[in-house]
Amino acid sequence: MSATPPVPPKVKQAARLKQERAEERARKLEEHRRREARAKRNRRIGIWSAAVGAVAVIALVVTVIVLTPQPKTYAAGGTGAEIEGVATFENASEHVQGPVDYEQTPPVGGPHNPAWLNCGVYSEPVPNENAVHSLEHGALWVTYDPSLSDSDLAELRAKLPSTYVILSPFSELPAPIVLSGWNTLLSVDDVSDPRIETFIEEYWQSGDVPEPGAPCTGAVDAPGKVS
Repeated sequence: MSATPPVPPKVKQAARLKQERAEERARKLEEHRRREARAKRNRRIGIWSAAVGAVAVIALVVTVIVLTPQPKTYAAGGTGAEIEGVATFENASEHVQGPVDYEQTPPVGGPHNPAWLNCGVYSEPVPNENAVHSLEHGALWVTYDPSLSDSDLAELRAKLPSTYVILSPFSELPAPIVLSGWNTLLSVDDVSDPRIETFIEEYWQSGDVPEPGAPCTGAVDAPGKVS
């Protein structure tokens, strides 16, 4: 038998280089596949995270809409309905400077500041003289004892219209809740009293005030304005 001739060094080197290149290509291909797999997995995670986030946002919006008291709708002016417990007065309208000593608590009319109080919800007592001017424009002033519970206050807010109403705490009230219009007043002991809504329906934006239809915005805010 003849001996196998030795492989020339150049041939061995070429074969080795060929194998190394093949191994390098395989390594790079595997690395590329791994990067693609990671990117695909990250894209799936991103899509699912965005979807979960969107669902959470929608749920939050729905919860806010459901739990936030929505203003009730009332017709401006009344029909002359008789409401048990409503007291009426005869206060004149006059613009004055400085504090006023009112005969009714809370005030329902009389001399008042030339600037009306912007209607809205207040967490602190508001100036009588400015609030009375708002009454002159047909707004209602709903006052409550500061000890009223948060749940009762939320229920009371839910009964109110969205405009031409002031809600604020008031010390030394004759009842837990008092509703005032121009020269009209109703005291109630419980937030569930149906006369609250009846009073609003009758006296809200009444045409029997000194300045019906005058604005209830664009003047002055008091401290504690919530909305």
